[in-house]
Amino acid sequence: MLDGWVIWAVVLLALAFDYINGFHDTANAIATSVSTRAIAPKTAVMMAATLNFLGAMISTGVAKTIGGDIVTSPDMINGEIIVAALVGAIFWNLLTWWYGIPSSSSHALIGGIIGAVMISVGSDALHIGGIGKIFISLVASPILALILGYIVMKVLLFLFGRFSPIVLNDRFRNMQLVSAALMSFSHGSNDAQKAMGIITLTLVASGHLPTLDVPLWVKLACATAMALGTAAGGWKIIATVGSKIFKLESINGFAADLNSALTIFTATLLHLPVSTTHVVSGSIMGVGTAMRVKAVNWSTARSMVFAWFITIPLSAGVSALAYVIIDTLAHI
Repeated sequence: MLDGWVIWAVVLLALAFDYINGFHDTANAIATSVSTRAIAPKTAVMMAATLNFLGAMISTGVAKTIGGDIVTSPDMINGEIIVAALVGAIFWNLLTWWYGIPSSSSHALIGGIIGAVMISVGSDALHIGGIGKIFISLVASPILALILGYIVMKVLLFLFGRFSPIVLNDRFRNMQLVSAALMSFSHGSNDAQKAMGIITLTLVASGHLPTLDVPLWVKLACATAMALGTAAGGWKIIATVGSKIFKLESINGFAADLNSALTIFTATLLHLPVSTTHVVSGSIMGVGTAMRVKAVNWSTARSMVFAWFITIPLSAGVSALAYVIIDTLAHI
């Protein structure tokens, strides 16, 4: 049985992770619409915060995947492990936010859990099949988003390419309100569930819950934390996603947001966690490639891909170090 203070430490850290995830990933939902001036920045942030909250309340399938598919059994872990995992994920999120790198909160959390479990109870506690499924989802989703983003943009050009750029941008600037709203809602539907899964896993491990069914108070708390974080904004990352990958026009922003929202919704329905950051970035690259391959800033894209690859091992390393420190202090 976990001590009460450990449970509350996990809850507070998980909510802090969701809050940071909110302002870290705000860019994913609104960067395209802000960069094309379809929506005023403050209006976009508040819209994203509201729809993130609503999206977080619709499902718990991803939460059950996070809670049940990474570790073999809740009985094999303790509060120190989960606290260390969250510390590693939060540290990486703050570091990448500070430098304006659109890194993945999902990768950071998965890496944090793996690192803390490996250093504490060993690899036998890791559910290799479940981790493999999550890893495939995280890797395949941005590739799929890139391919589908290319297709969606080509279809839009085929349907509307005869219109002048001025007319297209004017019409699709209004349509971006819809696509940005869908993107915000889908972001909440997938990302907020990751902290829900961590809290629920802790409650099962502590004997407070018999199964990985997410309590209503956990859903409300995580949804609120993400909404508040989103309202805080993430302007550094918005600048990178919205303008440094590809110079977006309104029709491009609409295509990228629509494609990203559909990709994330599909993952949520399949109970698979994906990186919203990766999906949006993949969509923008696909849309840009459909316009002109050389129009995409591939050097920025390479830097982002590099950050994607190092997130899991580095957050795992930070979590492992955090566990050693926590365990040492607990035995003094």
